[in-house]
Amino acid sequence: MLWSITKIVVFIALVAAAAIGAGYLMELDGGVRIVMAGQELNLTPFKAVVALLVLVVAIWVFLKLLSLLIAVLKFINGDETAISRYFDRSRQQKGYQALSEGMMALASGEGELAMAKASRAERYLRKPELTNLITAQAAEMSGNRGKAEEVYKRLLKNEKTRFVGVRGILKQKLAEGDTDTALKLAETAFALKPKHSEIQDTLLKLQAQNEDWKGARQTLNAKLKHGTLPRDVHKRRDAVLALSEARDILDEGKDIEAREAAIEANRLSPDLVPAAVLAARGYIKKGSNRYAARVVKKAWDARPHPDLAAVFAEIEPDETPEARLKRFAKLLKVHPENRETKLLEAELHIAAENFPAARRALGDLAEADPDARALTIMAAVERGEGASDAVVKGWLARALSAPRGPQWVCDNCHNIHAEWVPACENCQSFDTLSWTTPPAASVSSSTGVEMLPLIVGAIEDQSGGDGVPVEDPSGEDIPDAEIVDDTEAEAASR
Repeated sequence: MLWSITKIVVFIALVAAAAIGAGYLMELDGGVRIVMAGQELNLTPFKAVVALLVLVVAIWVFLKLLSLLIAVLKFINGDETAISRYFDRSRQQKGYQALSEGMMALASGEGELAMAKASRAERYLRKPELTNLITAQAAEMSGNRGKAEEVYKRLLKNEKTRFVGVRGILKQKLAEGDTDTALKLAETAFALKPKHSEIQDTLLKLQAQNEDWKGARQTLNAKLKHGTLPRDVHKRRDAVLALSEARDILDEGKDIEAREAAIEANRLSPDLVPAAVLAARGYIKKGSNRYAARVVKKAWDARPHPDLAAVFAEIEPDETPEARLKRFAKLLKVHPENRETKLLEAELHIAAENFPAARRALGDLAEADPDARALTIMAAVERGEGASDAVVKGWLARALSAPRGPQWVCDNCHNIHAEWVPACENCQSFDTLSWTTPPAASVSSSTGVEMLPLIVGAIEDQSGGDGVPVEDPSGEDIPDAEIVDDTEAEAASR
């Protein structure tokens, strides 16, 4: 309100001053005489002032027209001018609008529309570092891999966008299954951005697939250095890589180097069962049975495993069943309620022919949590206690169709592996194998199948020795005979 009143007052004052000035000029005597080229022009003071003002305005208009003409000539010549800046602002506005629409189309899954908008944005903006990435991603979304690769290769020429180009081509090669080229690209991308966690993981995975254990360990150390991997996880995975390296060295026949590598792997992760097994066998070959037993004991403390029991038995291969049972007591007293501990104790008692003790050790596993191994052990117990053939074969029949029990299963894709490997053979995930029961296991236990011929043979010997007639295979007991034959065939095939 006050500002409006002020403007009105100022305007009135200016008008009044102009009126007073004009009146003064009109009343003023004298004038202005202009003589030029023999012509004389007389002007009153008022007319002289008006003429001066008109002249000033005319000069100003002339200068403006002259500057406009110069700007047009510069614009035609390609120089930067106000006109060019005006058109540039218009192009930028249209370009950024097209770029925004392209990003929205890309986010909504409209690949063709995103490509069209990116092309328009490139035409207006002339900034390929902004539009090429959208074009490449839109081409991938539309299934035009050739166009995407072409754009990614253009990105390689600019140092600022080189990493983006390498990463884009890397993803394409991975999708095509070209792991050799992908490995080289991953190494290049890692050299450009060693702190990039996705590239670190991709490079580590590819190196593991190509069994480049030394390179994988270097990549793993880089992940630890740059803070993208917790120290405990690094220690575990470094042990996995050291173990894999040891197994490769062992395959080359370099026993001493393999032994040292296995011992290092076990030192890094004492609970890694395959590392403990390989390290224990290395100590056994050196004659250091005490160290071998210590390695097995430490791994068993973490989690019982049948491979640990097997290598613990290898420490004293010629001992009697009674001596072995006594030596294994140090393992059996650890995790006494663990399933593996119960099965191991039952097997040791069977070897010592103490079948009642084997039954007690097995507990209710054959009924509460039956698998092929538990049912096979139960069949052996029944046989040892003199049960009839029908009872024993009944247990064996159940064992053939029972779940196999714990196996090496990938946590990522649930693929089952016959033995431990550093990377899943199905999904290629690194360090994802766990000793666990598969979600839907239907394969019978190798331990059970290997014991079946021995059990069946012992049944026949027992029947013949007791004076009980041995059943005629051509008689009425055909189904049981078929079970035995199938079992032996499966054992042979394995």
